[in-house]
Amino acid sequence: MKQQQFLEVLDRDEAEQRWRQAIRVAAIPPEDVPLEEALGRILAEDVRAEVDVPGFDRSNMDGFAVRARDTFGASEEEPRRLHLNGETIPTGVAPQLEVEEGTATPIATGGMLPRGADAVVPVEHTDLDGDDVIVRRPRVPGGAVAFAGTDMGMGETVLFAGTRLTSRETGVLAAIGRQQIAVVGRPRVAILSTGDEIVQPGEAMRPGLVFDSNGRILADAVRELGGEPHFLGAFRDDEKALRVAVAEALASSDLVLLSGGTSKGEGDLNAQVIADLSPGILVHGVALKPGKPICLAASGDKPVVILPGFPTSAVFTFHEFVAPVLREMAGMARQSQETLTARLALRVQSERGRLEYLLVGLVPGLDGNPAAYPMGKGSGSVTAFSRADGFVRIGRNTEIVEADSAVEVTRIGREPSLADLVVIGSHCSGLDLLASELSAAGFKIKLMAVGSLGGLEAARRGECDVAPIHLLDPQSGVYNTPMLDGELELLPGYTRMQGVVTRLEETRDIETLLGDGALRMVNRNRGSGTRVLIDGLLGEKRPPGHAYEPRSHYAVAAAVAQKRADWGVTIAPIADQAGLRFQPLQAEHYDFIVPSARARRPAVMAFRKLLEPGSVLRARLAEAGFGALDDD
Repeated sequence: MKQQQFLEVLDRDEAEQRWRQAIRVAAIPPEDVPLEEALGRILAEDVRAEVDVPGFDRSNMDGFAVRARDTFGASEEEPRRLHLNGETIPTGVAPQLEVEEGTATPIATGGMLPRGADAVVPVEHTDLDGDDVIVRRPRVPGGAVAFAGTDMGMGETVLFAGTRLTSRETGVLAAIGRQQIAVVGRPRVAILSTGDEIVQPGEAMRPGLVFDSNGRILADAVRELGGEPHFLGAFRDDEKALRVAVAEALASSDLVLLSGGTSKGEGDLNAQVIADLSPGILVHGVALKPGKPICLAASGDKPVVILPGFPTSAVFTFHEFVAPVLREMAGMARQSQETLTARLALRVQSERGRLEYLLVGLVPGLDGNPAAYPMGKGSGSVTAFSRADGFVRIGRNTEIVEADSAVEVTRIGREPSLADLVVIGSHCSGLDLLASELSAAGFKIKLMAVGSLGGLEAARRGECDVAPIHLLDPQSGVYNTPMLDGELELLPGYTRMQGVVTRLEETRDIETLLGDGALRMVNRNRGSGTRVLIDGLLGEKRPPGHAYEPRSHYAVAAAVAQKRADWGVTIAPIADQAGLRFQPLQAEHYDFIVPSARARRPAVMAFRKLLEPGSVLRARLAEAGFGALDDD
């Protein structure tokens, strides 16, 4: 048998570069699928919530809706007595009566919190005495309450394009009522096994023959990577039949895989048939062991690969060259490890007697070791689980795990172990636009909304790449710059108008509104930049609702729109989206703090480039209501 030598054996990187220059590697066009068929698929576009989740302030326990301050000081020895209102709130029913001072309303788990109440006393901490309830333990504002819009706010981006949908993400989609989902189409991969020695499992075996394992390995590997395999069968060394099969494969698929027939022997027909395509064979022979005989080819810009016939070589070269291309076509990300050791970023208190699974997000520290941030949205949250990187087991006899403790994190899913860009700080819908752009560019983004002060501290510890903040220095009247210290840099962001929101029928000006002690406000969480603004606005005033402290602009808008509060402070784009009346207070600077040690990371540099004057992203921010820094 005549044997030819490989004409040009390339190194791995050169071979891949030559092949990729000739083929088209892009995500398959999207298709809409029902939610029940979306598991395992890749999102083709960002998903924004069209409702608030929860859609109303709801009780997390069976008990009594109260004003928290009415329970302050309560104990077994000195309980507080509250008069029962004339209604009971089951699930699915809107309350009719306001909780006034000194009163309480019975409420079921999942029931809608009535106006005036800001906490729920669990039934086990109470006793009934006629028309009164005896409260034996105090509650803090927000106790046993999930505020409307604090899990997901209407208009908030809850999932980004490129996300692989596991049961966690499909739960998020169900929670916002999505029935049809736009997903990346599955790349169709035609697979042909070749060789006179090949028989399929179940066929008769004799000496000199081998069962075809390559066909099964490749088909299942394609499916694991998000592709749709079409096994066309095993073909004998018949050139005419092989040419017909290759033509069929090219006509019906996005990528063609053959195995066997890559060498230079006269009976190895695959290379001869593929060489007649245009441009045909681009690489024949790579300096790999195993896998040297691989052929990288193309028909037009469609990728065609002939893998070696030996299974080990076929599998190795598939994962080395084909898998990355297929993952890109399927819109998928890299694989991840299962467990890792991390430093717990915050002190955690657990309940003795229970094994606790603490959901955490992972961020890299300056020393290169990951830090685990507890995901603190509560047991009713769907986003906490969907966005967590893993969980930490806290033993049943452990009450406190101190900050800086080493913990073992069990990974969830098969996403990359750490994000390309970690953003910790104040959230903004404009930040969603930035994150979406970076996600579309192939970066994995982790967003953790902990407020401006929390973001500043994370930046000082080197646990984030970017910390969005909007903190006004009361002495200088300057935003953000006075907060810089140590090895921190300021990346200028944009302005956003903060203002007082009311329902449309309220026509009074801000001063009159603040002077009306009968109006109920919705506050913001301490540590947020907006809370600093509100505290300055109110001075010593403490209007009704002052202790009502949701953590997002979306939740503020939801509280006012749903008449649980009469006014609050949020930003103009959110007010406009919610259909509220907006009276501007001041344009604040929403900037980004970057630890100097992280400033040259690729994702940070890409983030910086998006914010350059005149960029496309700048125009999109302007359309969304966010101004350039010189516009204020």
